[in-house]
Amino acid sequence: MPGEELGDAELWSRAAAGDEGAFGDLFERHAQAVWNHAYRLTGSWATAEDLASATFLIAWRRRGEMTLVRESALPWLYTVAGNLARSEFRSAGRRLRLLNRVPAPADEADHADAVVDRMDTEERLRQAIEAVRRLPKSQRKAVELCLLGDLSTADAAEALGISETTVRVHLSRARARLRLLCEEDPS
Repeated sequence: MPGEELGDAELWSRAAAGDEGAFGDLFERHAQAVWNHAYRLTGSWATAEDLASATFLIAWRRRGEMTLVRESALPWLYTVAGNLARSEFRSAGRRLRLLNRVPAPADEADHADAVVDRMDTEERLRQAIEAVRRLPKSQRKAVELCLLGDLSTADAAEALGISETTVRVHLSRARARLRLLCEEDPS
C-alpha cells in the first residue's frame, strides 16, 4: 500500500493539499483505533461507528488546520472523538429528559433475563464511563487519552498542552477518585 511507507506528517500535508488518496491512507491507518477509542468512551457499537465517521469528516474538513503530536495524527483524532462523545452524551441526556415526559406504556411480559445476561458487560462499561464522566475535566481528559486511548503520558501532555508530570498527577488523582466512586457505588 503506497501510504504505509509515508508518515502521518507527509500524508496530512498531502491531504491538506487536496490529495484524497493520502487522506484515505490516513483513514485506513487510524480508523480502527479511533473507533476503539469512541467505543471505550460511549460503550455503544453504533455510537462509536457514528463518532468515528464524524471524527474523520471533521478531519477532512479541517485537514489544513490540524496539529500533529510527535508526527502522529492519532492524538488529534482522539481529541476530536472525545469532544464528539461529550456532545453526544449531552444530546442523549436531553433526549432522555424529553422521553421521561412521555407516559410509560402498559407493562407487558418480556424476555428480560436473556437480555440482561447479554448486556451485562455493556452495562458495566457504561457505569465505568459514567464514573469517568464524573471526574474533573483535567483528570477526565488525561484518563480519556492515556487510559482509554492508550496514549503515552508524553503524547497526552503534548496534546493537552501541559507537562508530562501534570498528566501523571491527573491520572493518579483520577484513579484515587475512581476507587472512591466504586466504593460508594459497588454496583
